[in-house]
Order: sequence, then structure tokens, then C-alpha cells
Amino acid sequence: MRQLRLHILVYIGICCGLLASSFCYGKTDARDFVVVIDAGHGGHDPGAVGRISKEKNINLKVALAVGRLIEQNCPDVKVIYTRKRDVFVALNRRAEIANEAKADLFISIHTNSLARNHTARGASTWTLGLAKSEANLEVAKRENAVILYEDDYQTRYAGFNPNSAESYIIFEFMQDKYMAQSVRLASLMQEQFRGTCKRVDRGVHQAGFLVLRASAMPSVLIELGFISTPAEERYLNSEQGVDNLSNGIYRAFLAYKQGQGTPQGDARPLQLAQSAPKPETPSASHPIFKVQIFASSELLKDNDKRLKGLKGVEHYRENGLYKYTYGASDDYNHIARTRRSVAGKFKQAFIIAFKDGKKMDINQAIREFQENK
Repeated sequence: MRQLRLHILVYIGICCGLLASSFCYGKTDARDFVVVIDAGHGGHDPGAVGRISKEKNINLKVALAVGRLIEQNCPDVKVIYTRKRDVFVALNRRAEIANEAKADLFISIHTNSLARNHTARGASTWTLGLAKSEANLEVAKRENAVILYEDDYQTRYAGFNPNSAESYIIFEFMQDKYMAQSVRLASLMQEQFRGTCKRVDRGVHQAGFLVLRASAMPSVLIELGFISTPAEERYLNSEQGVDNLSNGIYRAFLAYKQGQGTPQGDARPLQLAQSAPKPETPSASHPIFKVQIFASSELLKDNDKRLKGLKGVEHYRENGLYKYTYGASDDYNHIARTRRSVAGKFKQAFIIAFKDGKKMDINQAIREFQENK
């Protein structure tokens, strides 16, 4: 009898083990799943500031809580944090952490704010893309403004201006190989915020976030709620709020992972051409499009290692900086292909336009190109 009970207990233990493993594991022979959790802002960058708190602290509390849930329940998952305490981490470094870890997912956690609205509520999840509305663009501008806290940000981000709508045109023609997976994860997040968390569902959106652009894996940016709304701010800072939101994100992560199967392969950068594409006989009366790849406070030699072997690089001077461009054409589609060809080495490259030798608004240049087609 004792032996029979022992066999029964062993059998139950095996069944429980199999049940637990099916909850968190994908295929048993799959490599460890790596998720990078990014707590937005930090250190001397407070993010949005409310009446009783700062965004950086809310983000960190929720990020650590999500990580703990995954670590406690999913032994096959490796959790990496871009920060675990109140320190400043450069925007491009956050993506680098994920890329160096060859992560399968990148989840960036933030808190929203509206300067003249104290009633807005709810959570939203964002993927990389062109902002379809002025409101979406403003969210991207606020999050990308983090780079203004960084030394020499104009050089590091190739002259990208987070407060200029012109800089965001680069996101219109971007092809993100992970877009479908990112949108799926974002949709699962919103399902959990709406169902499990009982939050106002503000939907899935796209915008030009630099931190998502530089990450080579499915990636989302979450806006937990509005620190600018007093009742919402109290909720975001409460133990119940942190537990509720982190549980929702954790459940969405599980649903994504269980339906994902074997993780996707690593993104591989495109091969660079070794000489600049020849201009397609640009007309002086039409806008000329170029790819801006780099900016520097000093004039570089043609063989400078920072140009990464590209030949035929040109430069112009603006606001005290030397800005370097690659390729030239009056065909926007041609120069968009050129930008994609160098994106593996110059992740922050974007398209600019000139007319009669003077830099012009890129949106106006594209409109003229479309009219002249």
C-alpha cells in the first residue's frame, strides 16, 4: 500500500511538472528566451513630472515587478534590464543592450502625460512607424527628447532633432521585418490592460521612437497611464496599480511567447555599397534628396573610420556642425533604397532634401516629387 501511494505521488509530481513547463516553455529543445525590459528615463532625466511623483520611478517599479514575475515563473526565460536603479542610460545604449543580448523581445515601459489635460486615462502600446496624427507625433517627440540629456547628441544621432517634424519623415518608408510580431505583442498588451487590469484601452499606435528603431527584434513601448491626471497618478504610484499593471504585462508576455514557437533568427545588417550611388541626373529645378548619415563638430577626412568605408560621402555645414550625406537623386524612391542599404551601419540615417543648393523642408520636397512624377 505504501509503495502504491509512493507511485501515485511520483505520478502526480511528474504531471504537475509537465503542466508547469507547458505554461512557460515553448519547445523543449528551444534555446533560452531572452527578454529585455527597459524602464524609461532615469537619473537626471525624470521623464514626465506629476504632482506627487516622477515618471522615471513609476517606470522602474513596474519594470522590476514584471521582471520578477517572469523570473519566478519562467525558468527558461532570461530577463535583462536596461537599468535596475535610478541611473541615466542613453537612448541608443538601451537598444544596444538588447541587440548585444540577441534578445527575442524588447519591452520599453513609460508613463504618459498631457500638459493641459487632467482627465485623460488609460494605457496604450506603441510600435515603430510613422505617427498618423499630431497627438501621436507629440508622444514620440516627448520620448525622443531624452537624447537632449546626452552629450554630443547631434553627432550620435546624425543630426536628428526630436522636436522637429522634419526628422520624423524617415519613419514613413521604413520596413520593419518584425512589425507583425511587434503589433501582435502590442495587441496582447492592450487585451490584458482592458481585461485583466480593467484599464481604459487607448489602443495600439505607431510612432517614430528612436529606441524602437535601433532594436533588432520585436519591440513595443508601453504608456502605462497619465501622470498628468491626479487620480491616475495616485493609481500608478499605488501598490495595487503596480501589481495590476505588471501582472497584465506579464500575462501578455506569456501569451506572446506561448504562441511564438522557436524565436526568430537574428537580424543581419544589409551589405554596404563601397561607393556612393550615382545620381540619376538630378534636375536643378527639382528637389535633390540625400541620405544624412553622420554629424560632427569637426571636419572629417575621407578615410575617417567614422564614415565606415563609404566612398563619395559629401558634407554641408549647419548650426556649427559638419553634416555628412551619402548619395543624391531627384527620385525619392531611389534615395529611400540608398538609405536602407546603409541602415545596417548608420542606424540613425535619414533623408534630407536640397533645392538650388539650399536645404529645404523634406515634406515639401516629397510633395513636389509626387507632383512631378
